[in-house]
Amino acid sequence: MRVGSFVLAAQFPGQSQGEALHRAVRTAEVAEESGLDAVWLAEHHFVPYGTCPSAITLAALLLGRTRTLRVGTAVSVLPTVHPVALGEQASLLHITSGGRFSLGVGRGGPWVDLEVFGAGLPAFETGFPESLDLLMRWLTESRVGAQTDRFRFRPVDVVPQPAQGPCGTKGPEVVVACTSPGSVRLAAERGLPMLLGMHASDEEKGQMLALWRSHARASGLGVEEVLDAAHVSAGVVQIADRGAEASESLRKAMPGWLRQGLTAHVTVDGRARSMRDPVAYTDLLCSLHPVGTPQHCADTLAATAERTGLTRFALLTEGSGELAATEENIRRLGSEVLPQLR
Repeated sequence: MRVGSFVLAAQFPGQSQGEALHRAVRTAEVAEESGLDAVWLAEHHFVPYGTCPSAITLAALLLGRTRTLRVGTAVSVLPTVHPVALGEQASLLHITSGGRFSLGVGRGGPWVDLEVFGAGLPAFETGFPESLDLLMRWLTESRVGAQTDRFRFRPVDVVPQPAQGPCGTKGPEVVVACTSPGSVRLAAERGLPMLLGMHASDEEKGQMLALWRSHARASGLGVEEVLDAAHVSAGVVQIADRGAEASESLRKAMPGWLRQGLTAHVTVDGRARSMRDPVAYTDLLCSLHPVGTPQHCADTLAATAERTGLTRFALLTEGSGELAATEENIRRLGSEVLPQLR
């Protein structure tokens, strides 16, 4: 089982953006010290929900600060960036880190980001498959050109080529954020593993895995390729000596952050949007994920793995909103929970 930390660089009420980003950097450093497998970095624009606007930029910093930790984006929002630019950055990090970089990509939302970066609403509504395919061509071919509705350019050389990196013919790992049957099918048809959201229950994640396997087999993937796909399950972890203490620390801090962060999202076209109730959402996360004593957390992760087949986790460790508490949470995850899973 591989367990990593999911890093939002969340700005909790009363905190500065610098504090949030410092906590994100420390999360990676302490995660490596504590024996975690990876950190996965979220990306958001113009909202305190997450203060990192470029997951791949922060990934570059953290790869330089660490030596063994895998660092991934969760996710780089593909509709707001050119796939070739993202592919170049991913190839560079893959090669220079010794193969420790994972590129998670997603569709994002219908936010004002699309206006600011000039992508337009179609890039979100219909353009994600086109962008993903161009990105994958860049990561697997030596020369790439494009003649599509959105991208038109003559063939150019891929420099640096990921295949010339430390993993032989393989480029960086690519995972796709999936929250709907359509995105599951998109990932499966390309043989790409999924990043599953923290709001989904084990039953829902199991259904998405079954759907992915069905589409992947129909698209020609072999049985071993289907079974070996390294999907990632996002969640929350909070460890305490008593279960009530763990859940209470999240219920105290997360609703204020969620309320402040989620209400800041602005849609690009003025469409109405609904927001989860912050208190109810916090309670849901506490019920779904490893929140409690070390034994409870280990049992919860083991049960999820048994019910779904998932063995790779990206767990939010900063839910308390406090730097010292986050560091302690990570260290306890490494010293008191992971040994039980091995």
